[in-house]
Amino acid sequence: MRPVYAFLTMCLLCGAIMAPAAADANGYDRLGHGRLLTNDLFGDGNDRWRTGSVAASYVWSRDWQGRAPERAGDLLELRLNAEIIAPEDLRRPAAGDRPLANALSFGLHTHFNAGQTEVALGGDLVVTGSQTGLTDIQRTVHNVVDGTDPSLQVRRAQIGNEVFPTAVAEIGREYRMGGPVRIRPFIEGRVGAETLLRVGADMVIGSLGEGGLMVRDPVSGQRYRTIPGEGLGLSFILGADIAHVEHSEFLPKSRGYQLTDARTRVRAGAHWQGEGGTELFYGLTWLDKEFKAQRENQFVGSVRLGIKF
Repeated sequence: MRPVYAFLTMCLLCGAIMAPAAADANGYDRLGHGRLLTNDLFGDGNDRWRTGSVAASYVWSRDWQGRAPERAGDLLELRLNAEIIAPEDLRRPAAGDRPLANALSFGLHTHFNAGQTEVALGGDLVVTGSQTGLTDIQRTVHNVVDGTDPSLQVRRAQIGNEVFPTAVAEIGREYRMGGPVRIRPFIEGRVGAETLLRVGADMVIGSLGEGGLMVRDPVSGQRYRTIPGEGLGLSFILGADIAHVEHSEFLPKSRGYQLTDARTRVRAGAHWQGEGGTELFYGLTWLDKEFKAQRENQFVGSVRLGIKF
């Protein structure tokens, strides 16, 4: 590992591990957590490309009054993500198809408001390769669902063991369109494992997110709750975004991969919140091609089920 990566790795690792204890010791209250499971099994049913991921967030704040505070650092989110990216054929991939990539990331983010503008800033540590142990988990899942395991050829060609510190920022603002309809344009930037600039918008029909805190899943773009809001019943979600990707460690230019000129996502979902905290979410996302040799686009599904007794 390069010295600068080793230093940044140590800093981010220590920060992510110590953040919860430090937050509790400095007057922060634990307000909630969120999670989202995304898999093409819930979408087009094919085990390929952006095939599976799990996102989880844990939130602390010392100034929560139904919206993010005005000062950076007063609300902290510990963010965890695990993802498997695969070629279309796990046994004998076509020439030019993307390599297998396992990515495990964790980081610390802060959310705050600058006037009416919502801001999220933070850093993630993205760990890749067989050192993540995700291939072993994938094999276990495939044994249960009778899936196909990656061949030795695919495993040998996978993205290697590395660590990529990654900065993430999102700026958005919500507008009421009348009645229960809200729209939120946003801009997102990433520098690190993938370097990109993304613009898009999300529309909510219903009460989802009111009085709570929503964060964005990096794969699908679906937003999931971390701090519960006040609304009950059914809400519908629509969204789309487009990104210019300057660099991707998952599609290295050194191996001859050519990124597409634009990376587009279109999504829809439904969220039901019942009394007592029970909730159910399902979202479907269309993912455009990410590299020029990709044969077609794909659909992935995202689910969250929360049952309280």
